[in-house]
Parts: sequence; C-alpha cells; structure tokens
Amino acid sequence: MESFIQLTSGPAPRRIHRDVGHLKDDELGRYGFFGRTAHLYRRNDPTRYRTEGDLRFVDTDTFGLHPSDEADPAGEPLLMFHNQDCRILLSRRQAPMPHLVRNVDGDELWFIHAGSGELETEFGRLRYRPGDYVYLPKGATYRQVPDEQTHALIIEAVEEFRAPKGGLLGRFFPFDSSLVTTPQAEAFEGDGRDEYEVRLRTREGRTSLFYPFHPLDAEAWKGDNVPFVFNIEDYDVINSDTVHLPPTVHLFMEATGVYVLNFLPRPAEGPRGVERIPWYHRNADYDEVAFYHGGSVFGVDMPAGLISLAPQGMHHGIPERARERSRRRHDEDGRVEWQVIAIDVRRRLVPAQVMIAATPVEVPEEVRV
Repeated sequence: MESFIQLTSGPAPRRIHRDVGHLKDDELGRYGFFGRTAHLYRRNDPTRYRTEGDLRFVDTDTFGLHPSDEADPAGEPLLMFHNQDCRILLSRRQAPMPHLVRNVDGDELWFIHAGSGELETEFGRLRYRPGDYVYLPKGATYRQVPDEQTHALIIEAVEEFRAPKGGLLGRFFPFDSSLVTTPQAEAFEGDGRDEYEVRLRTREGRTSLFYPFHPLDAEAWKGDNVPFVFNIEDYDVINSDTVHLPPTVHLFMEATGVYVLNFLPRPAEGPRGVERIPWYHRNADYDEVAFYHGGSVFGVDMPAGLISLAPQGMHHGIPERARERSRRRHDEDGRVEWQVIAIDVRRRLVPAQVMIAATPVEVPEEVRV
C-alpha cells in the first residue's frame, strides 16, 4: 500500500536523484516505478558482482543473428525471448514473401531498425522506413515486400496493444495518435497462380490456408482496428531540467504485461548535482529488454543493433565510472542523444537457446541502459 509519508533514515539527500555525493543511488521499487519505492544510498557500486545460476543478463548483437527469412524468402523471423504474454522476434528479410501471414495468437508491433519497403495488407499498402513502428492487429493478413534488407524487431503481444491513457499531459503527449499513417484501401490483383498461401503465425504447430484468389481483395474499410505506421521522429520526449525522470514517462504502447517505451534524444538535466543518467535499480516486478537503435550518450556511441535483457531483481544501471564521467563533462554535454527501444514485461522472459548460445557483446559502460 502506498503512503503519503516518505520515511528517511541516515544521511540521505534532501531531494530524489540529486546531490548523492560519494554514495550510490539505488532504487528498489514495485510495479515499474509506479508503486512503493525505497532509495538506498550505498557505499559501493551495486552492479559489481558475478553471476552463477539460471538467471542471466543477455547482451547480443542482432546483426550476428540469422533468422531463416534472411536467406530464404519463405523463411520466418527468429524467436529471441518469450513468456506467457509476449514473444520478441527478429526479422532480417531481404526478399518479398512468396506467401502471406496472419498472426492468430496476438498483435504484432514491429520496430524498423534498418531498411525500407512496404507491407501489403487487407487494408492497403503501408510504407516503412528506419525508425518506424508498424502495428498489425491480431488476425490481419499481410505480406512484406522489402526494397532492401529490413532489420526489424517484432513484439508479439497475446492481448491487444493500446495507446496509454492520457494522463496529466493530456491524450496527445508524448504519443499523438493523430500522426499515425493508415493504409488507403486497395484490392490487390492476383498474379495468375492457382492458389495463394496464408500462413497462420502461431506459437506452436504450423497451419496454412490456401485461397483460389488473392486474399488481399478488400476494396474499402472503416473502423479503428487497423494497421498503422508511426515514426519515432514524431514522438514528443517529456523532459525535466531539474531531475532525471523515470522511464515510465516515455511509454509508447502497452498490452497486458507488456510495455514499449522510447528513450530518444533530449536536453540533459541542467543544474549541477542532478544525476543525468538512470540510477541503479533492480526492477522488482519487470524484466527489461533494451534494443539499441543508435545515437550516443555524452560523446560515446551506442552499439546499434544490440539487444539486452536485464532480469527482474538483479541490479543494473550505468556503472560508477560512467557516472563520474557524466559529472565531469557537465559543461560539455548539453544533450543525451540516445535512441533506445525498451520493452518491460511483467512475467519473466525465457531466452531462446540461440540467445543463450550467442557470444556476449561487451557493452561500453557509458551507454548501458
């Protein structure tokens, strides 16, 4: 139960995430920064430990992963993580699909890291480019036709994705849903083949439907359960000059047990003494996945294409050496230029075997989220 009164013991800073001095700011919170919270001011960096056992951090370069759709036009995306609420997959398709796809187990939210092309859907065509989110409702039929190899993160949610409810800032910030692009209705012509395959994307097993006509034959549509594209350039970053805000203010889309957030370029916090990068924490109720789209943090480049998993209950955060560097460079660095797609999930994620077997990537301390 939350309390109106915050208790304090010992030489804690007067204000949250400011003036921590030689101590290390470690947050133990519930429900992803929404619930009860304790801030522990430690002598030592809580991320300095070694791990034995089942739970592990995962740091993998997705350019070193090879989904079957990379080389085979009839191939499929690669499963990276899963739980009861969602699956996180990777696609690196470079040739048009010879078939169509219909996900019957959940909504799909794609993030386009690299490449361009289009999706042919029952609602019409959707063009995509780097930085685009592409939303495909559960049960919608589509076909991907890339212009070039497309490197895409796919988040599949069992329950439907939805925009977060308008809070104190109203319904247009940080995500103004009026800026999405929806398809123009178009009935696609067949190419003369006898049958058209629609693969049903399911968690288990394999099923295909074969139509004697082109399945994308809708001449019109109306409603609000439709595919769309939204680019991160149109996302309004919420910022404070006087305190580093919690990641929950950067929420983009959510489904039951699944939250997708954007960490995008913004002005750095101004007053001296304010911590300008995320504090140490061990998110007690959520696993955290970060996909590095690009950018930099205080002059250090982000490892574009990296995906990382931080299991709930295990300390993580940018190590102390990087924090000290950010303080030293206070007058030099006026902005944080990172571009990170974050996925927080309520149930523990299971890494696929390919992720466990992959060679870990050494992430620069200055840019670990």
